[in-house]
Amino acid sequence: MPRRRWLVACAGAALLPASLMAANRPEITLRFSHVVAEETPKGLAANRFKVLVEQRSGGRIGVQVFPNAQLYGDADEMQALQLGAVDLVAPSLSKFGRIGLPEFELFDLPFLFDDLSAVRRITLGPLGQRLLQGLQLQRLVGLGYFDNGFKQMSANRPLLKPKDFVGLRMRVQASQVIAAQMRALGARPVTLAFSETRRALATGVVDGTENPVSNFWTQGMDEVQTDLSLTNHGYLGYAVVANQRLWQYLASADRELINQALQEALAFGNQMADTQNDRALAALRQAGTTRVHTLTPAQRERLRQAVQPVHQELEQRIGSNWIQSLHEALAGGSG
Repeated sequence: MPRRRWLVACAGAALLPASLMAANRPEITLRFSHVVAEETPKGLAANRFKVLVEQRSGGRIGVQVFPNAQLYGDADEMQALQLGAVDLVAPSLSKFGRIGLPEFELFDLPFLFDDLSAVRRITLGPLGQRLLQGLQLQRLVGLGYFDNGFKQMSANRPLLKPKDFVGLRMRVQASQVIAAQMRALGARPVTLAFSETRRALATGVVDGTENPVSNFWTQGMDEVQTDLSLTNHGYLGYAVVANQRLWQYLASADRELINQALQEALAFGNQMADTQNDRALAALRQAGTTRVHTLTPAQRERLRQAVQPVHQELEQRIGSNWIQSLHEALAGGSG
């Protein structure tokens, strides 16, 4: 099978057969737009959600999934949701900062989480729910979180120590935290939509980027980047968000059905994220197109120290109260 489709095959057994869904035209159709490939954990979770909703509603509620920025990209998907041009999106948590909710950028702070269990202590706890509730200020309804794991650095040279980054143009999301992280390493951050990243790498517009391995692999970035360094320096997560007007229009029973299906799909997506990055890394090693570098603990610690000032630099933007609540939750408090 084509190597970009292998993740679907890995997850195919978990998806319910399409023959179980009714063929009748749905009374309600939800348009779900996202910017990554169907083979990624996000893409698989979106498709899982579609199957569950259509089956459980007997085909009365349909879901149209538009992956790979087919409708809207990083730059305009949030505005499209607010205007009602789509009904659901699953943006990275970084994107909420530019619509007036910089507290979500706390997830971008480098070397903040030791593992995914620490992340879920936040996203599944009171602090995560407070963040979602704040979306109402922007006429949005936050429905839940899910993971794509930890990010790695790539370029056309190994990135093992701070001086390796000096002078590189590194693609970043529109996050002031991530931009500050790259500057702290001596690189120049260049904000680009995810859908434009591979082409920018191929043409030399940027020299490198950061991604979970599943995104790096499914987007074919190994074909335009010679080196991937396993830094595990930052977390990449998403929130599924609905248009507030649509959500209020739905009957309470339909909201319950949709929300239950979504929570199951998000749990499924998290399970996939736990394994797909490892599978993508194994496939990447086998393909041999990119050299893979594992940092020593000392090398990773030097990178962590180099970007530590970012935490203080961005505290005022994110909000010291949010930062304090986050650290209390990570230490075992209520958040």
